[in-house]
Amino acid sequence: MEERPLLSVNGVTLQYRTGEQLVTATYRVSFDVRKADRFVVLGPSGCGKSTLLKAIGGYMQPVEGEMLLNGERIGSPGPDRAFVFQEFDQLLPWKTVRDNIAFALTASGKLAKSAAVDRARHFIDKVGLSKFADNFPHTLSGGMKQRVAIARAMATEPQILLMDEPFAALDAQTRELMQAELLRIWEEADKTVLFITHQIDEAIYLADRVLVMSARPGRILADIPVDLPRPRELRIKRTPEFTALADRIWELISPQLRDQDVPA
Repeated sequence: MEERPLLSVNGVTLQYRTGEQLVTATYRVSFDVRKADRFVVLGPSGCGKSTLLKAIGGYMQPVEGEMLLNGERIGSPGPDRAFVFQEFDQLLPWKTVRDNIAFALTASGKLAKSAAVDRARHFIDKVGLSKFADNFPHTLSGGMKQRVAIARAMATEPQILLMDEPFAALDAQTRELMQAELLRIWEEADKTVLFITHQIDEAIYLADRVLVMSARPGRILADIPVDLPRPRELRIKRTPEFTALADRIWELISPQLRDQDVPA
């Protein structure tokens, strides 16, 4: 018998208000994410990617359809989902790297302080920041802050890690290094990840599957498997196979950029 998906999104339409305007962010979106998937949602700006992630996190409810995690309807936020956002202000500025991670564990009631500190050390080592455990956030680069945010999210042991364009604010070189670093962390931790981006090369490099969405209201244009070998090095981006996937996705995305009713 086929294994039940970890996450099922079934015919989900999401709406929100901006002033007097009712915005339909997504329209009847459906997909499944299985355990240990590296699943990337790709689409033009304003297509509802982040709204969809917010709904999976339990922060808003669909007006149509349903979302299930382990067969249970998602009705509110919970410790089985952890977020990493693109902003660098996710960390508490008055706490060290180690204490930022430990605080996430003690505040949730998962662990006593001593056990939380031990787990924090473990995940600090996983993201390669052991020498910076006593540093405060203002002393870290943007990429280092994102590694702390990833370590903090993983330390809570969620069933699924929700990442909303976490590298968007980084410069191009740092972004590529962080992509490679993230793949290393994922391979070691064997986590299920749902990653949001509007960068085609980032989506292909990171993903097992790329879900391509239309301009708003976001609909599914394609669910594309990425059969590139793992582990992946950055040089894979220059291979014919990678370029062919990028061209295929660009052919889907480019008409959406011309037709969308929000800035690209």
